[in-house]
Amino acid sequence: MAEHTKTNVFDILKDRGYLAQVTHEHEIRELLSRPGVSFYIGFDPTADSLHVGHFVQMMVMAHMQKAGHRPIVLLGGGTGMIGDPSGRSDLRQVLTKELIDHNVKRFREQMKILIDFDQDRAVMVDNAEWLLSLNYIEFLRDIGAHFSVNRMLTAECFRQRLEKGLSFLEFNYMLMQAYDFLYLSRHLDCRLELGGDDQWSNILAGIDLVRRKDQKDVYGMTFQLLTTSTGVKMGKTAGGAVWLDAAKTSPFDFYQYWRNIDDADVIRCMKLLTFLDLDEIEGYAGLRDQAINQAKKKLAYEVTAIVHGQNTAMAAQKQAEALFEGSGRADSMPETSVSGQLAADGIRLLDIMLEAGLIASKGEGRRLMQQNGISLNDEKVVDPDYCLTEQDFTGGEAIIRKGKKVYHRLRKRT
Repeated sequence: MAEHTKTNVFDILKDRGYLAQVTHEHEIRELLSRPGVSFYIGFDPTADSLHVGHFVQMMVMAHMQKAGHRPIVLLGGGTGMIGDPSGRSDLRQVLTKELIDHNVKRFREQMKILIDFDQDRAVMVDNAEWLLSLNYIEFLRDIGAHFSVNRMLTAECFRQRLEKGLSFLEFNYMLMQAYDFLYLSRHLDCRLELGGDDQWSNILAGIDLVRRKDQKDVYGMTFQLLTTSTGVKMGKTAGGAVWLDAAKTSPFDFYQYWRNIDDADVIRCMKLLTFLDLDEIEGYAGLRDQAINQAKKKLAYEVTAIVHGQNTAMAAQKQAEALFEGSGRADSMPETSVSGQLAADGIRLLDIMLEAGLIASKGEGRRLMQQNGISLNDEKVVDPDYCLTEQDFTGGEAIIRKGKKVYHRLRKRT
């Protein structure tokens, strides 16, 4: 990319709006002026897929790698058994080792979307390798002695949990993450820890531990969380998280998520989630009203192409155009199959919408119907007890529309 002809990737990250906090800006800039710096970002495998919240950090790793630095992807097979309290108001469910191992394998594959692991250009490690074999007494003596409980309790990740209750299990998370940095510094010459801005306290703890134990200069940077212009965390829909796994969030739905974001968020998302040059992005910044849709299409295509490939992104774009700029039909529209017998007997529309994930509850469906927000084959449905019958299926299919932009096909099985 043209941007990476710059002498320092720090400037690229800053110009594109990634940076939130840095521990030592001058020293980090100097460190990154030379290629070959090993840095790490941790990912706790609490689900079987990465989601768009992880995507910002994956993009940061990709920018760093393009500039000649070496990513260390740390998968938290060990810390995942505790659960990070950062950014949470409740106790995270503790996962079994078997489930974590399964999730780690899925993460490994998805990381390859953006990160080149060939010829040691990036490294992937699992902290279960060193955390699960630790001796508890030795760990308390060698590591715990360097932590002040009073200081830990001032960390934002703990303060917000104190009123509701903070388990000793979670209280150990900061020590474990700090030990990760120490281990990676010793074994992989890791000089820099990166993470979302909610990781600031944990990153500071790791830097302090490495400096106390080994007297080495290490540093940290955090990145902006993916939020809307109003501060709401992005990557959530009525149906749940927006996943990178095509089996959990279809490429079409993934494309549509970015196509439908608020006008105020388009340019920032272009900077954070694509490799488009900043000059090209600025060309979209002045667009308003209907013209901004061109920028949204570009954003949706670029992000979908990175995650799912150019051919899939093109197919999703054509599908969306057929739906929303044409007749409301598309070959690969999200669909639910319905047995012929059920179609003959009649199916309550609310039930099938709930099954298809179009609504979170029947109450939501009733409200949408009252607001003229549900259509079947382009006809408004206002009766919450409406049942689909054979007559509603033309050519073996019926089309549900929620609001103006969400379409779903019902296909009758013979």
